[in-house]
Amino acid sequence: MPAPPVYIDEDVGRDDDSAVGTEGAPYKTLLHAMIKHPPDTTTYLTRKSETGPVGEDGDEGVRLEWKPASKSALKKATNLFEQHKKKQAKAAELAIRENAEAVKRQQVLEEAKKVIIEEDASLPAPIRIRLDETDPAKIKLGTPDSPGTRIRVLGRVHHLRSQKDVMFVTLKDGYGQMQCVFTGKLIRAYAAMTLTLETSLAIHGELRSLPPKAHAPLDRELHADFFTVIGAAVGDKEAITNKVQADGDAQTLLDNRHLVLRGENASSIMKVRAAVTRAFRQTYQETRVLEVTPPAMVQTQVEGGATLFEFNYYGEKAYLTQSSQLYLETCVASLGDVFCICPSFRAEKSLTRRHLSEYMHIEAELDFIQFDDLLAHLEHVICRVIDITLADPVIAAYVKELNPKFAAPHRPFRRMKYEEAIQWLIEHEIPNEDGEPHKFGDDIAEAAERKMTDELNVPIFLTHFPVEIKAFYMKKDDQDKRVTESVDVLMPGVGEIVGGSMRIDDYEELMAGYKRVGIDPAPYYWYTDQRRYGTSPHGGYGLGLERFLAWMCGRWTVRECTLYPRFAYRCTP
Repeated sequence: MPAPPVYIDEDVGRDDDSAVGTEGAPYKTLLHAMIKHPPDTTTYLTRKSETGPVGEDGDEGVRLEWKPASKSALKKATNLFEQHKKKQAKAAELAIRENAEAVKRQQVLEEAKKVIIEEDASLPAPIRIRLDETDPAKIKLGTPDSPGTRIRVLGRVHHLRSQKDVMFVTLKDGYGQMQCVFTGKLIRAYAAMTLTLETSLAIHGELRSLPPKAHAPLDRELHADFFTVIGAAVGDKEAITNKVQADGDAQTLLDNRHLVLRGENASSIMKVRAAVTRAFRQTYQETRVLEVTPPAMVQTQVEGGATLFEFNYYGEKAYLTQSSQLYLETCVASLGDVFCICPSFRAEKSLTRRHLSEYMHIEAELDFIQFDDLLAHLEHVICRVIDITLADPVIAAYVKELNPKFAAPHRPFRRMKYEEAIQWLIEHEIPNEDGEPHKFGDDIAEAAERKMTDELNVPIFLTHFPVEIKAFYMKKDDQDKRVTESVDVLMPGVGEIVGGSMRIDDYEELMAGYKRVGIDPAPYYWYTDQRRYGTSPHGGYGLGLERFLAWMCGRWTVRECTLYPRFAYRCTP
């Protein structure tokens, strides 16, 4: 009895489990029908919508008729079917081979479990060292053929490479890296055969110089004679290389920031950050600027109420600080020049590459100075911090790797008044945020500022901004009352990294400043009092550490320059 025909309807058919090839449940494609019902003795009937005469009158309409598949359609589908069979055969062969290899590997692993690694008690007791230690008084480096000091190192697997009779394990411990060589019984052990990246190990062995033409960190390698696994890292689909990839989705990388930090780039940036922070403190110590620690919980604003994080403080309204400036100003009368390195918080719903909701703010206030003194101080601090940082060869190597084109800036920095910048933007046809030519009084937007800075490609002191677009506490220029004695420090690739000014030191002028921006001066009595109890000409600034690092390390976004970035709509992990 002939097999029933198989039905294919290109319009309503389906190539899934709901189709069985009957007239009521047809397939969608001829190829799928052949896969389910091989073509040896099968008849294929196809149907699709066609426009033509319908009914006894022959009126135009849509005809739906079952017809045998055409020869051309059968030929095309048969070719595809043959290709499908070949792929299936190859897949089956590969599965068999992989299964055989899996069985073989499992047998090898079972044998490996019988290999017991024991430390040779006749060997000298190992000396514990960090992976970057090189002290010749502590460590004797052997040659490739002669023994050196026997040491013990602890760290995590950074790279792993296996050959027939040797395994190379690059260990990292946060201080440096070391290549370790496993041979003999060690590589036959179960722990070695199942070793994964990020697994933490303790390794004992002799430290030797490298063979000719070989390369490894610090030109040495550890010839292991014993190791133990301290903490195994997951592998396969959950391996760290699958969880975080250099070109991975930005949100996935942020969700797994704790793993990203284990990478070379991220960890190098954090080490540069630590070195830069130390350099700022050293620079301030050299210039006799004292460190203080202002409060983070406040009841006053500095940069505008729209960006305040508000919270309930024992039934009273309070905020996370936008800046420590006002508190620093209260210190200069008794402590002289002061600085702080503290977090500041801005509730800006801005997702630009240079904005964070929480960032490290390096702020300073200097007493008995003029505006030119402030600019000279800023120039000295920035250049001195760079010099100190790059004087450390290890940190300098990180910076070179992260940003090969970075070079210490030359002094003096370019001076450009706001009014000159407006004219430059007009001449170069860079519009304002409304798409119109810039005019005096515009707040120069980030994009325009960055275009100008990148075009000029030098550090810039952009000075003398209009009173109306600056904060209430900024002092007016005696030569031009339209503008303030203010400065933004602009760096190529980032834009503004510092904002500063001379502060109003006159009581009446400060009261007028409160009034101009609509601030009730009452809660600021402690700040206003500085003008009533021995006022003085003074000024200061705030520097964003993450922006400074983005410039120095050549990062696209400041989010890469902080441990766990906090910005609009992200407060995890």
